[in-house]
Amino acid sequence: MTSVLVVEDDPAIRASLTELLAGHHMVVRSSPDGFGALREVAQWQPDAVVLDLGLPDLDGADALKMIRGLSQVPVLVATARDDDAEIIKLLNAGADDYLVKPFSGGQLLARLTAVLRRCTGPARTFAPGHGVPGANHGPLVLGELRIDPLARTVHLAGREIGLTRREFDLLSFLALNADRVVSKRQLLAEVWRQTYVDEQTVDVHLSCLRRKLGERAARPRFLHTVRGVGVKLVSPR
Repeated sequence: MTSVLVVEDDPAIRASLTELLAGHHMVVRSSPDGFGALREVAQWQPDAVVLDLGLPDLDGADALKMIRGLSQVPVLVATARDDDAEIIKLLNAGADDYLVKPFSGGQLLARLTAVLRRCTGPARTFAPGHGVPGANHGPLVLGELRIDPLARTVHLAGREIGLTRREFDLLSFLALNADRVVSKRQLLAEVWRQTYVDEQTVDVHLSCLRRKLGERAARPRFLHTVRGVGVKLVSPR
């Protein structure tokens, strides 16, 4: 059964969300504050987190960053904040999706199901050249870069590189489309599965990938930007 942690300081809303999710055959725990949520993430290791931002001890954005320091668990942010800049900031900080309050139970279930499907379910396995590789793909090798979809590991010149879940998915998608220019909108649609997210999200993750691959945008080795078009992953000659 899917396990979900609900982080919400309002007792009535917390009880309502817990009842809703439990009624759809999910194992649910809840926390009224950020530090309690961190303990649950570390010890219980849920399959997903529904995170309110208005917490009594931590701002939800700070709680999100601390959760990301512990785990790559999918996080669905539930917020009354509808400012675009704030939402982009949350997505860049590691949120997988968001819902603006008030929302219906149906909206929550649909978004949560989609997040779980993207992060852990069948939607992560598809044909070569059309998305993030799943366990049915063998290792992808480009020069000294080796990507193993089954083990979800990346090695450069024999040394393992630590990537976040999203960084791994982004690199893997580009590797499946090696030597082809991929637009940022395509990356948002295929890797993030969200076309409404700002393209800056892609830029941030590409910057992190470049740093971990030991290169700079001005002097690329693997990740080449084609100005005004997109980015491509190439095998160094």
